[in-house]
Amino acid sequence: MSTDTNHKPVIVWFREDLRLSDNPALVSALETGAPLILLFVLDDETDGLRQPGGASRWWLFRSLKSLAQDIAALGGRLILRRGESRRIVEDILSTSGADRIFWNRRYGEAEVALDKAMKADLGDQSVDVHSFNGRLINEPWTIKTKSGGPFRVFTPFWKACNASAQREQPLPSPNRLPPYSSEIASDEIEPWDLMPSRPNWASDFARIWTPGEHGARLLMDEFFSGKIADYADRRDEPGTDVTSRLSPHLAFGEISPRQIRWVTEWPDTPGSEENKRKFLTEIGWREFAYHLLFHNPNLATVNLQSKFDRFEWAEPDEAFDAWKRGQTGYPLVDAAMRQLWQTGWMHNRCRMVVGSFLVKHLLINWQHGEEWFWDTLVDADQANNPVAWQWIAGSGADAAPFYRVFNPILQSRKFDPDGTYIRSFCPELAALNNSQIHEPWTVTPMELKSAGIILGKTYPHPIVDHQWARQRALAMFAKVKSPSCQDSARQPKLPQ
Repeated sequence: MSTDTNHKPVIVWFREDLRLSDNPALVSALETGAPLILLFVLDDETDGLRQPGGASRWWLFRSLKSLAQDIAALGGRLILRRGESRRIVEDILSTSGADRIFWNRRYGEAEVALDKAMKADLGDQSVDVHSFNGRLINEPWTIKTKSGGPFRVFTPFWKACNASAQREQPLPSPNRLPPYSSEIASDEIEPWDLMPSRPNWASDFARIWTPGEHGARLLMDEFFSGKIADYADRRDEPGTDVTSRLSPHLAFGEISPRQIRWVTEWPDTPGSEENKRKFLTEIGWREFAYHLLFHNPNLATVNLQSKFDRFEWAEPDEAFDAWKRGQTGYPLVDAAMRQLWQTGWMHNRCRMVVGSFLVKHLLINWQHGEEWFWDTLVDADQANNPVAWQWIAGSGADAAPFYRVFNPILQSRKFDPDGTYIRSFCPELAALNNSQIHEPWTVTPMELKSAGIILGKTYPHPIVDHQWARQRALAMFAKVKSPSCQDSARQPKLPQ
């Protein structure tokens, strides 16, 4: 560690990296030997920044409290401010006399533009800005095709990542955080009112989730100590608990992909090579999503395949409301949507099924689904969320073709054969046997009565017929099916 000679403090600006371990901005700031001003800004004023949804706000509240406690345990203090980032940072620089600021880079268009403008402005004020990669294994502009452009297909992208990535050991957590002795004003977090406004929503989240770096470590240990043994074979079964559930911790930067990869590839870590490789591939999809976001900044609002701009979508109506409430009459779809509402999370296989149902059975634009997920997922992510929805809709890069319409009945029978998942979230169907539970509308009236079910009252009739909806979707797609024009590439701005 070098020794700071002017005794001026330095600022560490936490953003999408709410952790102390493997935090390159924090480690580099510590190496100066200067007192640290540790800052988080809730920026709800800068134009273009996408504000967190309700579930993310619930998580952020607890994650910040956890981070503040971790910082305090090491002698530091987390400064909380709400408002425009540029104004707040400049105010703290002026108040403290700090002349250096450290941050980890972000990759959304508005975030990149903000960081670039701030870096230029602060440079004019003789403030040194030091930025780092604390979010990804490979930053989006470092992985290129042989022709020098961005990738649009996952498999060659991930192959290139694996060929180029250095296996770097994660950075350790600090033992001490030297505090800045002078007082810096900080907000109290409770008046920020980050709790969801809907009555009783998220009441069970705290029983299920432990936001913060400690919670991330617990889940990672739990996964690698046992669950990973069945990951490759059973990860598509929503009723089987074999997934890591690390996605919200990754979304808030409470754990880094480098930490996950290091543990996954460590020779002494339990699990077969097949299971480890399959799990790392999921981390690869996250990398790919950020690659696509950086090179296609309007990912959440613009079809990557422009032919879908001509698609005649239906307006959201009662069917959309039924989908959101888990009242479509298709048990797997309903169980998944209720899982989302009750837990803030949904199994990945089910995300594909409910997404396909919305887009192809109901012909509702994927953007409405993306917005609902953005509001209700604790792992809502500005890259993963739109990339997944465009993949489902067939409008994205490396997408499932539109004519691949998930059959919710076959998906249910294949991946939840004994109805465990359905019974967990649709208890009104629990008395049906393992064969009946996937298609309650085919069960005889006597059997339904015996199971305590009245279709249309205790459980809905299907809101749309699968075969009819499939044919309608294919017919609609045929109207816009044509060779896609090459979309003009926007020149992305490098993060600062």
